[in-house]
Amino acid sequence: MEFKERVRQLRKEKKETQAQVAEAIGLQERNYQRFELGENLPSYANLIALADHFDVSLDYLTGRADQR
Repeated sequence: MEFKERVRQLRKEKKETQAQVAEAIGLQERNYQRFELGENLPSYANLIALADHFDVSLDYLTGRADQR
């Protein structure tokens, strides 16, 4: 699974909007939307913030592992 699909799946599991996730990790909504569209990849700091927010490992978030 690609990063953009994984992050969208995790957001929907938490029943959050893109705006809610963006606010929680300190981004503007449009920047977060670009992650889900596959237009941009997050910085290392944003990857960590996303993994912490969704309570998953970096390997799971980036599609390197199937175990959360």
